[in-house]
Amino acid sequence: MKEFMKYVLATITGIVLLAIIMGVLGAISLVGLAASSAATTQVEENSVMTLALTGQLEERTQDNPLASLTGQVAEGMGLDDILAAIKKAKDNDNIKGIYIEAGIFSADTPASLHAIREALLDFRKSGKWIVAYSDSYTQSTYYLCSAADKVYLNPQGMVDWHGLASNPYFVKDLLAKFGVKYQLCKVGKYKSAPEMMTADKMSDPNREQVTAYLNGIWQVMLNEVSKSRKVSVDSLNAYADRYVALTDQKELVRMKLVDKLMYTDEVKGEIKKLLKLDKDDHISQLSLSDMQGVRGKKEEGDQIAVYYAFGDIVDSETGSMLNQSHSIVANEVCKDLEKLMNDDGVKAVVLRVNSPGGSAYASEQIWHSVMQLKAKKPIVVSMGGYAASGGYYISCAANYIYSEPTTITGSIGIFGMFPDFSGLLTDKLGVKFDEVKTNKHAAFGTMARPFNAEELALLDQYIGRGYELFRKRVADGRGLKVEQVEEIAQGRVWLGNDALKIKLVDAIGSLDDAVAKAAQLAKLKEYHTADYPSMGSWWESLLDNTTAKNNYLDEQMRQVLGEYYAPFTYLKTINRQSAIQARLPYFMTIQ
Repeated sequence: MKEFMKYVLATITGIVLLAIIMGVLGAISLVGLAASSAATTQVEENSVMTLALTGQLEERTQDNPLASLTGQVAEGMGLDDILAAIKKAKDNDNIKGIYIEAGIFSADTPASLHAIREALLDFRKSGKWIVAYSDSYTQSTYYLCSAADKVYLNPQGMVDWHGLASNPYFVKDLLAKFGVKYQLCKVGKYKSAPEMMTADKMSDPNREQVTAYLNGIWQVMLNEVSKSRKVSVDSLNAYADRYVALTDQKELVRMKLVDKLMYTDEVKGEIKKLLKLDKDDHISQLSLSDMQGVRGKKEEGDQIAVYYAFGDIVDSETGSMLNQSHSIVANEVCKDLEKLMNDDGVKAVVLRVNSPGGSAYASEQIWHSVMQLKAKKPIVVSMGGYAASGGYYISCAANYIYSEPTTITGSIGIFGMFPDFSGLLTDKLGVKFDEVKTNKHAAFGTMARPFNAEELALLDQYIGRGYELFRKRVADGRGLKVEQVEEIAQGRVWLGNDALKIKLVDAIGSLDDAVAKAAQLAKLKEYHTADYPSMGSWWESLLDNTTAKNNYLDEQMRQVLGEYYAPFTYLKTINRQSAIQARLPYFMTIQ
């Protein structure tokens, strides 16, 4: 018995000591994290900002300190962080250039790529240099890196330059195997979002609009690469038709797609020459993370709020289509805009919209909040990759609207999709239903059967009224007649360059342009910006164990499913979708 108690006490003592040690180590780690998050990066003379293009590009990202400690989750790249870093590098005299190292990189939209490319070109205007290198360039990374002074490639690498294609998903037949089908009510011949669930191929109007915006995006890419690389547009098109990814690397130099074939150590030598360093000297490099701690230009004066609204528009958090993705939650956004409206320190608001739309009801609620805000202070919209359907709905009331040339916008239309599970329940599972009712439509929306003709007619009327309201909102916001809006509506998608011609937007420009316009409308001479809503501190992120767990599981699913991740997750959450939608197709694929 004594021996037993001795072992028990020894075990308990060991556990206690282990807990103390782990606690001390944890405290040291937290202190280190806190110190690093609060620290200001010191920029040495003759420094280089290194932009490693890897991972998924998103509008904004939140720091995940747990991922940094464990290495479990691949971090995304925030567009806001990249643009801010390039701007700081331009303004800092100690930073002489930018080195871009292109890897496996996926952008959320062509417009985000364009925004980064414009920032790089602006950086070069300051007289500083940019050097790009990759073992193999994807088309997206090549488009970005073509803005550099020099583009280098691994001697065994490739440049994937092939043009653009779209391959939409259709799952009607898949759902039919489970006895599930959708009943559809929609307004607008171009409103193609429901086709994924109700058709097995693209409709002619949808093919027309997809062809138009793909060609528009490609033309922007061709013109910009042509200007930077001094290669004709005809030649670039010919290279795409030849699929130059499989071309001999020396031919890529002859085509002027790259400047020289090099290995990484040789690129370092080129950068040292630019910095006027000796062969054995150390290159002082600043990563994207380091740049977050670099002080920018001191901003004074009145505050302009930049409010980020990105993701699907949903009524509540539980309605998020992809439960791990960021959403525009109507009740939260409305509260935030009300606070900005009542904050006397905020003189103007820039609403940064990157959304394909979503719930029509939620879009109307946010539109109302924008109108209330507009009555007290100027509000300017800066459109990102998408500002279409519900994304355009929440934008149209602003004082002024900027878009990128490749922003996908418009899509003024509404639809309702109603799942019919009766085939699954009755035919597949053998569930039988009977009915007793007191009134004619008492069983409206029952799972026992699909809608009948009279019920569908009532739904059509309801959707029609929603479409008329959407048109009226656009007409009032844009100073157009309803008849004029109808000519460009019908659910049609427009590229930013084309949207300018039909008065859906006021100008082509960046987020910085939108801020400058907001300052002008508010009659501010000196101003600074503040980002809303807060992304949360590293401490909150660390304590949010649920988020960390979900992010890890989400990352594993992305790795396993690849391009099928998005439709799979949609099907998983299909029962939480709002029936009445103002949105683009659920998954717009551009490759």
